[in-house]
Amino acid sequence: MKYFREDSRTAHAAKAEAQRLAFAPIAFQTSRLLLNSGILAAIRASGRLGLTLEAVAAKTKLPRYGVKVLLESGLGTGLFCLNDDRYTMAKLGHFILNDPMFRVNADFVHDVCFRGLYDLEKSVRNGIPAGLKTLGRWKTVYAGLSALSPKAQQSWFNFDHHYSDRAFPAALPLVFALPPKKLLDVGGNTGKWAVQCAQYNPQVQITIADLPRQLTFARKTIRQHKLQNRVAVYPIDVLAKSQPFPQGYDAIWMSQFLDCFGEEQIIAVLRRAARAMKKDATLYILEPFWDRQANETAANCLQQISLYFTCIANGSSQMYHSADLIRCLTQSGLKVVEEHDHVGEYHTLLKCRKV
Repeated sequence: MKYFREDSRTAHAAKAEAQRLAFAPIAFQTSRLLLNSGILAAIRASGRLGLTLEAVAAKTKLPRYGVKVLLESGLGTGLFCLNDDRYTMAKLGHFILNDPMFRVNADFVHDVCFRGLYDLEKSVRNGIPAGLKTLGRWKTVYAGLSALSPKAQQSWFNFDHHYSDRAFPAALPLVFALPPKKLLDVGGNTGKWAVQCAQYNPQVQITIADLPRQLTFARKTIRQHKLQNRVAVYPIDVLAKSQPFPQGYDAIWMSQFLDCFGEEQIIAVLRRAARAMKKDATLYILEPFWDRQANETAANCLQQISLYFTCIANGSSQMYHSADLIRCLTQSGLKVVEEHDHVGEYHTLLKCRKV
């Protein structure tokens, strides 16, 4: 990864970027409103001719004043061009309107993170998710996923699934190259991976291990696909030493799971997983490491998501550099025997065994 090794900006560009950062929260909210109000779509539909301020207000049925300040803000951030009092779409506006990744990321930031990040400094200083109170009164966000407001819950799952859904189909042939007969899905979330495994290989038996409240989503998914005879659930708090990992599995799967914990917790979880593994069992870890990304934009997104974990999720975890997680594996009595980068574009699949 070469793109963080030197500063390629000119002093002028750096100074300009500093001012963009100062007003970034305003630009973010304006961009969302331009999208959700239909203003971007109206201007895009006008093509090269463009629309006047009055025409945009008429098409969107919004007050002229509100449309005026939104348009001028969008002009300043580069969403539009303005010629002869007519607004036309710029490339940035096109991608905000049409790129599903923008909507997924922006909804997650707005509905899950935005209000809570006001308390980021308190989180950094005290190691607690100080912003979580904006969503509910839980110790971690995972304890409250099933009780989030419908909008926040939808944005959380859309964000989580947008990336894992791309990785799962690419990971299946790697996991089933030597097909396991029994697979333990730790932190199985809504059960999407378990269902895909069952559909990919008709012989495999799967157990989803997760928090009791979280298994509500998994049970629903299992019933929808009529897989009750092949996919079971196992309630567990993986951080509770009194609750052992189930044993007897050929493979253990952890997808976007270990990034939910701090390094000491990761080591504790991995040691418990290692104790439950048979001698020839395999542990598969699927994670989006920021140092394994194909470009700077993808790496930057992951680095910023880390602050969600700091302030909202639990106050102790992050999106990791691969070396950090591999060090935790080594300290847990495990070793990496295979590595596959860019699985579904953003993820790395680590195949691990007991030392």
